[in-house]
Amino acid sequence: MGQQKLSIAKDPESRKKFLLHLLHDVEAIEKMLEDGQFESGISRIGAEQEFCLVDKHFRPSLNSLQVLEKISDPHFTPELARYNLEINLDPLKFSDDCFSVMETSLRNLLNKAELAAGSFEEKIVLTGILPTIDYRAVQMEYMTPKQRYEALANIIAELRGEDFELNITGVDELILKHHNILFEACNTSFQCHLQIEPDEFPDMYNWAQMLSGPVLSVAANSPLLIGKQLWAETRIPLFQQSIDTRGKGYHLRERAQRVTFGNRWIENVGDVYKNDIARHTLLFMTDIKKDSLDVLKEGKIPNLRALQLHNGTIYKWNRPCYGVTNGVPHLRIENRYLPSGPTVDDEIANLALWCGLMSSMPDKFRGNWSNMPFEEAKENFHKAAMWGIQSGMVWDGRLTSARNLILDQLLPMAQEGLESKNINSGDIDKYLSIIEQRAARHATGSRWIVNSYRKLKKELARDEAAIALTVIMHNRRLSGSPVHEWEPATLEEAEKLELHYEFVSNVMTTDLITVNENDLAYLVLKIMDWRNIRHLPVEDSRGYLKGIITKKRLVQYLSDPKKKDLATAGDVMEKDPVTIGPNEDIKFAMLLMLDKGVSSLPVVEHGELIGIITDKDTRDVWNKMKKKTDAD
Repeated sequence: MGQQKLSIAKDPESRKKFLLHLLHDVEAIEKMLEDGQFESGISRIGAEQEFCLVDKHFRPSLNSLQVLEKISDPHFTPELARYNLEINLDPLKFSDDCFSVMETSLRNLLNKAELAAGSFEEKIVLTGILPTIDYRAVQMEYMTPKQRYEALANIIAELRGEDFELNITGVDELILKHHNILFEACNTSFQCHLQIEPDEFPDMYNWAQMLSGPVLSVAANSPLLIGKQLWAETRIPLFQQSIDTRGKGYHLRERAQRVTFGNRWIENVGDVYKNDIARHTLLFMTDIKKDSLDVLKEGKIPNLRALQLHNGTIYKWNRPCYGVTNGVPHLRIENRYLPSGPTVDDEIANLALWCGLMSSMPDKFRGNWSNMPFEEAKENFHKAAMWGIQSGMVWDGRLTSARNLILDQLLPMAQEGLESKNINSGDIDKYLSIIEQRAARHATGSRWIVNSYRKLKKELARDEAAIALTVIMHNRRLSGSPVHEWEPATLEEAEKLELHYEFVSNVMTTDLITVNENDLAYLVLKIMDWRNIRHLPVEDSRGYLKGIITKKRLVQYLSDPKKKDLATAGDVMEKDPVTIGPNEDIKFAMLLMLDKGVSSLPVVEHGELIGIITDKDTRDVWNKMKKKTDAD
């Protein structure tokens, strides 16, 4: 997908030609394996650092391309959203001090990004999902204006044929429809690469699948989305659902997701690519001058551009990758499930854990995968995504806690694996001790975010708590301490924040009590008394706003005893009330209420009720803004 000259795979003749190139690429990779042309005897590590850009109010930025131009470094590339960028780190030989060298390189590149962002009064944040992402940040104005992103959005929407749906249930629920793929951009990862010996690839890939659950459990860092506590690693279901090309049906036919863990162990490299070609429709094409089999016949190494492009549109959590370095082909595994942040030390520790474990696969697994239940590995992965370090894992047929599995079995294995690669002993101690302390204390990034957010919400509104959390997370990262050393965020840390209320969506209440127009008016009054509510929206069964009832109007109406037992909400509601959209300026909401003489505004988008803002909400905002102005 990094290739710029893409076209949607529609034209029949061009499609046939590209598919032929794709089939020949699979034949070419199998022939190169058979002829022993892949690089062997050396292993390398690599990583891709995605990070968030926030404006001076710690909300998602719109300036990624301007910051990218200011950085002016080929290590940096744009991402789908205008508040994300990516760093492609240089690969390093998997030995000696490779992890500390990578840490230094990453810090230098992040410092360069921070300097460039600072010139726009912006900052960078390392986190799996930015806590201050709101509904505005998933509208099309936030999509990076690049042809490949527009093409991806259009083709996935066309294949789906209906609105995208999110349905993620954790402590809270997020159930909504959406019109584009930008929820995918909420995900920010630290993607790790490990070069694999070609003849060991099937075993190593299956082993990577088996390790996914335990490694994710101790690395989880993404529990919040739009102020809701969902999974420990919410990126997993969010990514799967946000670009799902499958529409609903009334049948039991199974169709593969493009974001997938997989459904079985693999037997060879070609097995993966053949399955993907068979199961997933072609999305994009690019112009290919020379067939890969012809390149092989000339004694050269092909780039397999068709295969790489198709592989780039299938988002396996462990993705097999083909590459060419100095004219020599190699195979590697890309670990895509690890989140960004919360600190550089934590990210490199996650990489070291994974690489150490990948280097210490027990001999009993080699060539013996048919005796291992694949479903256990997949179940472990999803439990880790849901519950993180608090989850249970099935390992060697026995149920154990993720914490004990990490501490008792996997950390010793990782140490042995790193030692076998002659990794510097100081680096081994440094990075694996971070993992050990995280597991021992149940102190992952995910748990810190959850505990801090709950604490902040006791004193702050949801939007305020999200901003405070983001600021504190940013400051804690700069302190240099890994996340297991962080105490929960405190209100004192948040007191000096410059809270900024620009849009209705930042202030509106979304946890609504509503009634139907056929409900008894007396019931409505009781609900208002029970919940101490002054304004109650009336909606139909589809969630479309029909009217609004104020308590003052309702009490007056029901003062007539003849109406008390028979009146409905439809009789007393104000029809066609004044409404406002979520992206309107908060000051405009204040003026609108004054101009129309109303004390509340239903917040409506595409006809559906999504929130409500009252005069009390705007007064609170005004007082906070005035207090800040007076203090200055």
